[in-house]
Amino acid sequence: ASTFCIVQFGQATAYPHGLPGDRALAEGDVVLVDTGCRVEGYHSDITRTYAFGPVADEVRAIWDIEHAAQAAAFAAVAPGVPCEAVDAAARDVLVREGLGPDYRLPGLPHRTGHGIGLSIHEPAYLVRGDRTPLAPGMCFSNEPMIVVPGRFGIRLEDHFHVTDAGAAWFTTPQPSIDKPFD
Repeated sequence: ASTFCIVQFGQATAYPHGLPGDRALAEGDVVLVDTGCRVEGYHSDITRTYAFGPVADEVRAIWDIEHAAQAAAFAAVAPGVPCEAVDAAARDVLVREGLGPDYRLPGLPHRTGHGIGLSIHEPAYLVRGDRTPLAPGMCFSNEPMIVVPGRFGIRLEDHFHVTDAGAAWFTTPQPSIDKPFD
């Protein structure tokens, strides 16, 4: 059973935890669903952002950048790599695309990910300044959210665990803005 569920659309997606109040879903909105559950005391957390009908080309472009940033963070994972290097890999993608830099918006306003296990958010963190070396068995979220202030946000969140060879997904990343799951 789900232990939490956040559903946002339109402008509310530009805020990591949404805006208060009720809104009507409209054709062309971006929809963001963030949910999770607990299994034998361990937490999960997954976010999908997708189009409700046709969306602007800019929204599709930002979704593609988010997807690339998530993939770059995943590719940066290896035993011994400091956590902050995973965050830097995601931010490098954004900077190459003219977003940011650093925590400037439009761009990534928070960490790329967090440890997950018996607590939903736990150390170590995939963020600048966390030099904790990655080690096999560590589990993280990978969610380098892009925010376009006052307009929309795109967050793709999946979890991975560190292996001897790099990273392995617990959940398969979203294939496209039009298809939340494979």
